[in-house]
Amino acid sequence: MTATDPSTTSPTTAPVHDLRETVEERKASGKAARKRAPRGTFAHWDETARGHDALATIAAQNVIRVPELLPIRHGRMVASPWNYYRGAAAVMAADLASRPHSGLLVQLCGDAHVLNFGLWATPERNLLFDLRDFDETLPGPFEWDVQRLAASLVVAAREDGIKATTADEAVVTAVEAYRGRMARYAKMSELNLWYDGTHVDNLINYFTPADRGLLSVHIEKESKSRTHLGAFAKLSTMVDGRPRIDEDPPFRVTIDEDEQDELTDQFLAGYRMTLQEDRRFLFDRFTPVDVVRQVVGVGSVGMRVYLALLEGRSGIDPLFLQIKQAGPSVYESCLGRSRHDNHGARVIAGKRALQSATDIFVGWGSFQGRDYYVRQFRDMKIILDIDLLAACLVEFAAACGETLARAHARSGDAVAISAYLGKNAQFATALRDFARLYADQNERDHAQLGQAIAAGTVESAPGW
Repeated sequence: MTATDPSTTSPTTAPVHDLRETVEERKASGKAARKRAPRGTFAHWDETARGHDALATIAAQNVIRVPELLPIRHGRMVASPWNYYRGAAAVMAADLASRPHSGLLVQLCGDAHVLNFGLWATPERNLLFDLRDFDETLPGPFEWDVQRLAASLVVAAREDGIKATTADEAVVTAVEAYRGRMARYAKMSELNLWYDGTHVDNLINYFTPADRGLLSVHIEKESKSRTHLGAFAKLSTMVDGRPRIDEDPPFRVTIDEDEQDELTDQFLAGYRMTLQEDRRFLFDRFTPVDVVRQVVGVGSVGMRVYLALLEGRSGIDPLFLQIKQAGPSVYESCLGRSRHDNHGARVIAGKRALQSATDIFVGWGSFQGRDYYVRQFRDMKIILDIDLLAACLVEFAAACGETLARAHARSGDAVAISAYLGKNAQFATALRDFARLYADQNERDHAQLGQAIAAGTVESAPGW
């Protein structure tokens, strides 16, 4: 297992395992990491040592974003502490980097908050539960993703009025689930680990019988509506005999013909070459018919995002592709630059490393000097929102913790990480305390943004 001194820059390539190391040597490596980052120290948070100003960190991200969309970004983030947390991955990245870390590297999701776990369709059309957002992916210390998940559970619980004791339980459950599953992976064969995944039926089994029915109905309904045909019916209109994506300014706007031609003729041609050869055959059966610019998410607002509609040869099989700008990961300032020359390639490489199966149309390219990655739009992607999860947050936290462990074990050393975590709940209880303290910090940072908007130093507009 590759390890780093916390006082130095960590490598930004996935760790290369020494196959000559014995299991005992790998365990020793994990236990040695406790000296670099004692598990009990994760319970503490010192605002005075964070080394940056949260508002300045948010503003620094605006440089590469569309200027006229920045007020919408601020409007969405200021709506609530939970929205702020979702948009402030850069703030937490800087905060995590201000503290000693274990040096046990994995491919980080980079933004493993509780709503970045969801359901989506595999190439075989099975619904799997997994991580779903990889804009910030980069190799880094495994615990940074775990801390991001832990704090998100408390922030989300406060958003929905869930009792503090339940939020605490959710954090401990998630981290203990991570520890338990990592111990299992430490004993699993490499191939069995790589093929492991969480089918939708297994996800439902995490919940109590009383909650399973409601979740099953929601998932069934969403899986049928969140498809290309569903998006086509909802978002498009026939104009002069050809389908066009409906405008909804400023969230979906048309682009001029030159930009559209450059996207369809040049960008998509380059993107096509990043697909597997067999998938190029499939892609070539579709013809681009319309492209609009869209606003998505909270943290992504202001990044250039396009929605492309393609039509199959039969004329009745639409394909929507999302073309999303990829900038540097928020962790690059503390972990070093990605080994990928194209940030779209960085995102897709991280996605493939972390997910148990990946969208057949993922790829990347460059356009007007910016990097982008491509994925299918919707395609049975299902997010279980906070309101739905309020009654079963603890159970969902367990599913997230185990899923994160599987993702990390694919690129990291499960033996070393498991040895670091040990056989008791010390790490989990430490993160419980950290999550409370960091949720408080998040509220202060959210208030700082609100004060700047009220003072007129930061511009805001309605976000939804």
